[in-house]
Amino acid sequence: MRILKSMRAPVIGLAAMMLICGVVYTALVTGVGQALFGAKANGSLITVTLKDGSTRTFGSELIAQEFIAPQYMIGRPIAVSNLGPSSAAQAKLVQARVDWWHAFDPTNTAPIPEDLVTASGSGVDPYISPEAAEYQVARIAAARGMSPDDVRAVIARHTKPRFVGVLGEPGVNVLLVNLDLDGLI
Repeated sequence: MRILKSMRAPVIGLAAMMLICGVVYTALVTGVGQALFGAKANGSLITVTLKDGSTRTFGSELIAQEFIAPQYMIGRPIAVSNLGPSSAAQAKLVQARVDWWHAFDPTNTAPIPEDLVTASGSGVDPYISPEAAEYQVARIAAARGMSPDDVRAVIARHTKPRFVGVLGEPGVNVLLVNLDLDGLI
């Protein structure tokens, strides 16, 4: 009986904290997120209304999609690895990617931008550098029968600038560029 009395306060405290932290706090944060940042809180999904009136979700602005056809902008390699820049395995992997680019686009003799042959820390970075986008302009334009300037205009629409003009690097969202090139957004 004495043990039950001594356990009462900790059990009530545990139940109260589980309710506060597990239910009340979670509901509050979810509610605020949905009210103030609905689309972002739901994963920044890109949903498009098609010509037939149906809707289709193509992915998230925040997660890379794999594109490998000539008419599409190709993003960073989708891979997770903890290989360092001085690793022999990393050098071999990068060389294989360089070889792939040369075989994929043999007429392009420009230096391949680093972000097209190295994976990001997360392995699913949806952005590439403006230089990596420019590297692909001629191939995309030729495959689509567009002018290079028209392709650059699409890229410009989906290039995010540095935060507050000074922080970070500009980035081109590959999925948004490809959906725009397809006339879906």
